[in-house]
Amino acid sequence: MKIGIITHHCINNYGAFLQGWALQEKIKSLFPDDEVYIINYIIPKQNVINTGGFFRYYPNSETPASWLNKITQPSIFSKVRKECYNLTKPVFNAQQINALGMDCIVIGSDEVWNYLDKKGYSLIKFSGGLNADRIVAYAPSAGKSTGEDAPDEVKRAMSGFTALSARDVSAQNLCERVLGVKPIMVCDPTFLTPTPKVDNEKIQRLTEKPYILFYYCNGIPKELKEKIISDAHQKGYRVLGGGEYDKLYSDMSIRLTPFEWAELFRRAEHVYTGTFHGVVFSILNRKNFGVYASIESRVKKISALLAQFGIDNRNIVRKGVWQELNEIDYDAVYTKIDKLRADSADYLYRAIHGEKIKGVISDDSEQSRLEVLP
Repeated sequence: MKIGIITHHCINNYGAFLQGWALQEKIKSLFPDDEVYIINYIIPKQNVINTGGFFRYYPNSETPASWLNKITQPSIFSKVRKECYNLTKPVFNAQQINALGMDCIVIGSDEVWNYLDKKGYSLIKFSGGLNADRIVAYAPSAGKSTGEDAPDEVKRAMSGFTALSARDVSAQNLCERVLGVKPIMVCDPTFLTPTPKVDNEKIQRLTEKPYILFYYCNGIPKELKEKIISDAHQKGYRVLGGGEYDKLYSDMSIRLTPFEWAELFRRAEHVYTGTFHGVVFSILNRKNFGVYASIESRVKKISALLAQFGIDNRNIVRKGVWQELNEIDYDAVYTKIDKLRADSADYLYRAIHGEKIKGVISDDSEQSRLEVLP
């Protein structure tokens, strides 16, 4: 059997890379005798805009040296993709994808169902135009898209899925509004496959002394960030950025592979982040973490994730600096994570094998049931 994955594999982002890699590796472990590929589906506009962001210069926080390091980051992602992804040849439309001869196509994770993202919008992500025998949605996210204003072409395309799941409540709601069924919730792929440990010279140098880690707290007030960093220094901690740089940080921790990035979370004393995968990798490594999220779609995704695992609000604006945040009961959290992992792997196995899993019918509450179509 040939199994292909469609995801945001070309985005130069640590979380995007690792969720694609983790899904590939999990499917390979579930189907060791089959061929598993990342379908090298390219949307030129999306790739150009994403790569162009690395060339912006922020004089208030960056230096010329850090900028020169930053602009080489896309080349690092490109190299690691070629090494770690089993990529097909480049394809640009549904006809070319169909010509690859995949028996099953898995679409997800990340914001593949965000039809409001004009730079990356494609009906293919909703199964449009694909003719594989099995088309499986695994952990899609919807971003700002709610389903209330979904284009008719999206509604028609989504009917092509043979199995449906969602990563968060927003994606569940979108599916319910468009198709009238509520799909099961599954975990982000990064919960399914552990990232390998890294202990090279770069990581040893950066982590030689205890540190706290920042990862994209977009919009955090400068005075709050300065206070957090000042408090950290007073307690003997250095401050690093996870693949980002600020003049306030102790070292230039950029030009990282995704696995080096994950290692910085593993070794950190404490994490500040404003992204979904920043929270995920904090949880995966059982870290105490604070959240400062100012982008609406990120706020929704992070809030849903924390609620799902029963973690108290980690908002640093309301809770204050990191020493004042309550410790997380990770034993209780992992009871929920372990069950979700098992259920998610079971869904993935059954769906790829061909079981048609649509979800709970939502248009008639008296007849709602888990529908497994023949």
